[in-house]
Amino acid sequence: MNWEKKGLIFNPKKNNSNWINHYAALPVCYKISEDILRIYFSTRDIKGRSIPTYIDVNPENPSEIYKIADNPILDLGFQGTFDDNGIMPSSIVNVNGIVYLYYIGWNPQITVSYRLSIGLAISRDGGNTFKKYSLGPILDRDKDEPYFNTAPYVIFENGLWKMWYVSCTGWKNVNNWPEPFYLIKYAESNDGINWTRKKNICIDYDDFTHAIGKPCVYKTDDVYKMIYSFRNSVNYRIDASKSYRIGYAESNDGLNWVRMDKKIDFKNYVQDWEDIMQEYTTTYLHKGTRYLVYNGNGFGESGFGYAVLKK
Repeated sequence: MNWEKKGLIFNPKKNNSNWINHYAALPVCYKISEDILRIYFSTRDIKGRSIPTYIDVNPENPSEIYKIADNPILDLGFQGTFDDNGIMPSSIVNVNGIVYLYYIGWNPQITVSYRLSIGLAISRDGGNTFKKYSLGPILDRDKDEPYFNTAPYVIFENGLWKMWYVSCTGWKNVNNWPEPFYLIKYAESNDGINWTRKKNICIDYDDFTHAIGKPCVYKTDDVYKMIYSFRNSVNYRIDASKSYRIGYAESNDGLNWVRMDKKIDFKNYVQDWEDIMQEYTTTYLHKGTRYLVYNGNGFGESGFGYAVLKK
């Protein structure tokens, strides 16, 4: 996994938009055509709520920005619904010309910081406009997962929808602040809407890893490959040695994974926008070359950049 870093694509604080000036978090790549790559992401409004939007770029050189959207692609939910305080893109898949955008819905909480759920929006015009499938989430906490689930990555393969998602297993007070612990699990669906959770753990904790975020999965030579981010729970917002870094795993069946984090080392040769954390990856293939787009410091506050997989 020899990745060559190429640098920053989009800095929310230094761009030509008159409304995107805070965050550019959780990028999700979708090729509109061979000439246009659309990168969906979430910015924040003056109240700190996550708002989904996009930029169009050159897929061969994504730092060349063609267009910045003038408006959000989805409105926040009605007061009291699962996405009334934030919508963050997480995964996109085109099946028979219909584009499915799986997203994260966000709510503030009292005893802990937040609650996250999984929503779905559908586009029938190639990803230009979206309509929410429902007012409620398609996947939420339940009797077996009582805290939250979030950040799905979905693929459609041989008539079956497959989802790798983040599942919170509990909260723990660290330095007098509630911190979530979460890992990667798996679910399946026949229609992309109604999901059956398989309960197996794909990527688990270890002595350092207390949280594994936003899986990104692709398949080459009959091998599933997952790129994700992982961190400790202590001082990870400010300490690069504890903060998010990018990990890698492989699987023959999509269920049982072997971590190979040493094969992907993004902590070397860091630039100032990513010198504390690197997280929330997305990937695409263009002219036989694989690209990886990811966030840097501040969970998207510094924007997102990219790297290219050397052959």
